[in-house]
Amino acid sequence: MLMSTKANRYAHQLLDARAQAKLMPLLSDADALSLMDGYEIGKRILDASIGQGSNPVGRKLGFCNRNIWQKYGIAQSISAPIWAHIFDTTVRYAEDNRGIQSLEGAVQPRIEPEVVFSLGRTPAPDADLEELADCIEWMAHAFEIVVCPFPDWKFEAVDAIAAFGLHGTLIIGEPHVLSSATRRNLASMLANASVSLSCCTEDSVTLCGAGFGSDVLDSPVHALWHLHQELNAHPEFTPLQAGEIITTGTWTDAYPVQAGQTWVTAFSGITLPGLTVSFV
Repeated sequence: MLMSTKANRYAHQLLDARAQAKLMPLLSDADALSLMDGYEIGKRILDASIGQGSNPVGRKLGFCNRNIWQKYGIAQSISAPIWAHIFDTTVRYAEDNRGIQSLEGAVQPRIEPEVVFSLGRTPAPDADLEELADCIEWMAHAFEIVVCPFPDWKFEAVDAIAAFGLHGTLIIGEPHVLSSATRRNLASMLANASVSLSCCTEDSVTLCGAGFGSDVLDSPVHALWHLHQELNAHPEFTPLQAGEIITTGTWTDAYPVQAGQTWVTAFSGITLPGLTVSFV
């Protein structure tokens, strides 16, 4: 277990790197760190963020898309999801599914199309997949802007966990309140849906990526269930609560984004509107 003084030091290094919008060395180069060490550093970041006036509003899942696991990790590929907290200072809503987002202060930003759930009820610790889905009040499409303080997006899983789970900003589209019938079928509905992700500039429109809901641990609902099980297996973590927003992981690879670009998504197989966000 990482000593508390080291955990605090690493947390403040990461907070400083974010505040100064600068790169920093890998934590895993300085210490032999376990995944639980990464979450301990994340807990120190959570406490410091609350002390600075940010309020946690939910969690983000990362690396739920099995298709991209082999692209990340230095010594070994990342092969399991990670999670981190998201805050009222890092979440915003896109009115009419359109928005403008500043990239000021975002270090090496990339874009990910995701599905977000909001929990209307606190799930029971032993909730199965269907019972957990029945706790979802609404879902929405979102862009997560992920950022990385480590050079060239090279890191180990523990570095990514400690560094806010690589979370930057979550831009949420129009929420859709779910009926009980939709909740019962939500896992399969999302598994069979697909999304396309395009980048538009003044000169061109480029289809950058596409993916299926089944790429996200078989379905974003399965990703939510994975998080629920993970939190309940570790009593030092706060379990999922009513009112939390959970973003369940990207349907495509994460693509670099620059000011002057507009990114657009479109869904097939599900009545979920796409998003259009311009970056400045």
